[in-house]
Amino acid sequence: MRIGLFGGSFDPIHIGHAIIAQHIISSGVVDRLWFLVSPVNPLKVDKVRQVSDTDRLRMVEMVSRPMEGVETSAFEFTMPRPSYTIDTLNALQEKFPDDEFSLVIGADNWELFGRWRNSEEILAKYHVLVYPRLGHKVMIPDGLKNRVALVDAPIIELSSTEIRERLANGQSVRYHVPDEVLGYIERHGLYQSEPKDG
Repeated sequence: MRIGLFGGSFDPIHIGHAIIAQHIISSGVVDRLWFLVSPVNPLKVDKVRQVSDTDRLRMVEMVSRPMEGVETSAFEFTMPRPSYTIDTLNALQEKFPDDEFSLVIGADNWELFGRWRNSEEILAKYHVLVYPRLGHKVMIPDGLKNRVALVDAPIIELSSTEIRERLANGQSVRYHVPDEVLGYIERHGLYQSEPKDG
């Protein structure tokens, strides 16, 4: 089975993530797509209270559950930290030897891909699917066109950082995140500048 790995901290997941996932699974380039939820980088300091791994997983599951061919994976939580993409890919390939894994990344990450740990090994062993981002041109060298492909997905200019900032400032994020996710954020008082008691 061809499985696309759409990794991220999803802090929180938003409609842009869902739209890209839907386009990738609908395009037929993969048979399944996994939202691969990553542990939050401890070096990333955010003034807004960090939410737990469990909260982020639950919110991603809310998005993946109704989507055909899409699921949520907590596989990276089982990896030694810091976990690098190449380590995750190799561990997944070892666990699921009959499956073929592709990495799903944005054009902004593709521009920096040469700086990734063992980027040449990733390209030698796995396929990379790149979705467009505003202001980032996707250049794929001829020698990589059999390993790297640009996915025809709409450009969605939403960021989890912006959503966290809006929530911390008491601004609405309706239509930025799916309704079920918004309800979860509000019920649990997530991303507030001051933690909610209880």
